[in-house]
Amino acid sequence: MLRAILFSFALITPWMAINPAAAENQTQFNQLIKTGECANCDLRGADLRGAHLIGADLRNANLEGANLTNSNLEGADLTGANLTGANLSKALLTNASLNNTTLHQVNLTQAMLYDTDVTGASLDRLNLTNAQIYNTDISVGGENPE
Repeated sequence: MLRAILFSFALITPWMAINPAAAENQTQFNQLIKTGECANCDLRGADLRGAHLIGADLRNANLEGANLTNSNLEGADLTGANLTGANLSKALLTNASLNNTTLHQVNLTQAMLYDTDVTGASLDRLNLTNAQIYNTDISVGGENPE
């Protein structure tokens, strides 16, 4: 019996190490889920699909490549965060702060950005397909005339 348990553990352990649900720093990932407080955290590649992060403190967090599909970030503070390559499709970003946030190649397909503050944010190659953007300074179009 003990051998079967050890064998099962040996099979599961490598899967857990590469499971996308685990962030680069599992302790910080757990901290975010438990407390909603994770300023300066390393959450690269974290699987936060469907997470309820209402009012979360993610200031200066590294969320590069994170999956935030269907997440609720209402009122979250992402000031200075790195969201390069993150998936925020169908995310709710009402009253969120994205001040000075890096938003390069972010997928915002069907996301809802209502009254979201993007002052100083770096916006490059966003996917805004069917996104709902209200009272948020993100514009779609060509380059500004000089």
